[in-house]
Amino acid sequence: MNVNTPRSANRLPPCGAIFDAPQKQKELSRTEEQLSAPDFWSQPEKSQRVMQWRKRLEEALANDRRIGSLTDDLDTLFELAREGENVTGDIERELKTYAELLERLETSMLLSGENDARGAIVTIHPGAGGTESQDWAEMLLRMYLRWAERDGFGAVITDRLEGEGAGIKSATFEVNGENAYGLLNSEIGVHRLVRISPFDGNARRHTSFASVFVYPQIDDEIKIEIRPDDLRIDTFRSGGAGGQHVNMTDSAVRIVHLPTNIVVQCQNERSQHKNKDSAMKQLRARLYEHELEKKQEETRKTEASKLDINFGSQIRSYVLAPYRMIKDHRTKLSIGDVDRVLDGDLDALIHAYLVYRKTGRTAGDGQDEE
Repeated sequence: MNVNTPRSANRLPPCGAIFDAPQKQKELSRTEEQLSAPDFWSQPEKSQRVMQWRKRLEEALANDRRIGSLTDDLDTLFELAREGENVTGDIERELKTYAELLERLETSMLLSGENDARGAIVTIHPGAGGTESQDWAEMLLRMYLRWAERDGFGAVITDRLEGEGAGIKSATFEVNGENAYGLLNSEIGVHRLVRISPFDGNARRHTSFASVFVYPQIDDEIKIEIRPDDLRIDTFRSGGAGGQHVNMTDSAVRIVHLPTNIVVQCQNERSQHKNKDSAMKQLRARLYEHELEKKQEETRKTEASKLDINFGSQIRSYVLAPYRMIKDHRTKLSIGDVDRVLDGDLDALIHAYLVYRKTGRTAGDGQDEE
């Protein structure tokens, strides 16, 4: 938006046009009537869905009020500017706040996929390269956990296999919260790191790869038939730091689905029963994804990004030397503040991907998002 043209305030979108606030208010009133029904809480699954819908309606109306308030403030500031007041700094700050809010709302509106609103199950695997790639995989794990924390999602590591010397050989974690799967879809694929290796005594530059896969969490509403005869369930002693915290029981669980050869495991809990429940949750999600891929093979893009974890297949490059830059090869968005991204600030990359997925529009080569 152009601060130098005060009348640009006239181009601010009316908040009601974005959210259709009157219709949302009517829907909220109908939802409140459902909540007051005597038998409302007798159906837990249905009541939970209604409560979630009410929350979305309330958030939409709150955002509508927020945009209306910001629009009014900007109208006032532009009027003061036309009267000769020096309010340029105030206008710039308000416009920045306005733009950030609209971007967050646009991100939310772009999440229209069948499973976008669900929680996510994420797995990370290092590519070839031993310690280098294993360390890079652990850096990615930290980045996603920090992102989840920053954006208010709950994250639980359900399986982690330590690397030899440093890093991880694999990790699986759940991200719990609305739209987690839709947002993390942007991360499916191979991630490439270029840096001066901390493990190389000659301080040479190394390139490392790691792959990220994301699956939607599947609730009980979606029926996935799993025959007990199709499963091989193994128990083993989970890894740990040793000492007084060492696990002396075979509480970790690995499940192999024989028809598809899908393998899941969980060693997060001390209880074998809880680990089995978590592993079955992962298996249901993997089988659901498997069925979708069979039915929608031509339209789904997930498999296209599950390439070899090697050169030429990366979706994003993180360059720490000789210069510092992160570039998404799909959206063409480049970000110079590498540390900010590795510390979990993925919002710009996620938003650019969602726009690209919906419209095919890219951020443009050479654009540096600060």
